[in-house]
Amino acid sequence: MIVILNNKSNLTKSEFIIYQNDLRNIKVPFELVLCPTYLNINLFDLSNISLGSQNVSCTNEGAYTGEISAKSLKDSNVRYCIIGHSERRKYQKETNEEINKKVKELISNDIIPILCVGETKEQREKNEVEQIIVTQVKEAIKEINDEDRKKIIVAYEPIWSIGTGLIPKVNDIEIVNSYIKKILPECKVIYGGSVNEENINELKSDKIDGYLLGGLSLKPQKLEKFLNKI
Repeated sequence: MIVILNNKSNLTKSEFIIYQNDLRNIKVPFELVLCPTYLNINLFDLSNISLGSQNVSCTNEGAYTGEISAKSLKDSNVRYCIIGHSERRKYQKETNEEINKKVKELISNDIIPILCVGETKEQREKNEVEQIIVTQVKEAIKEINDEDRKKIIVAYEPIWSIGTGLIPKVNDIEIVNSYIKKILPECKVIYGGSVNEENINELKSDKIDGYLLGGLSLKPQKLEKFLNKI
């Protein structure tokens, strides 16, 4: 079991310090990963939680203004990194090819990729879910050897569920997870998308290896209730 906390573009320096103190006493018998903003990464000092990043450059260090390399993340003790999040695919127009480069950069720097995949409402209504998910996964792992592929965590986040309060049935999640497991049988497959402390009982399954949390990650008291329930 692994739970990823994605702060997205939230929490100023002073807010993050208070927030981090609220997380300090959380104890769980599984991996908990916090992905703050870039500006807050070097403020991280928790011993009970692992450090992650929300993104990485698809290039190595060099003349790439505004980019953050995997090498720099590694030097800041980042162990995990989210890539291919639907918000980046939508707003930054990230392609599967760029995401594949990011996977390679992360693996070469011993950082575990958290690969996000998911379909839109329209794609689901057209029965294109399997095609979309399989394409996203296969293109993200191109030219990566079998041993390195085992290190990847895949986060299934149906785009129509993120931030909407709508959640798929657990059986639908299990079906998508099976598509992913056919390609990456030894990888963890987690779920994200409007999951919270109130609906977690509807989203528990031995075929779900963990959860990726967005809005809930910013509410330590509700987060603790969620973690106790799983």
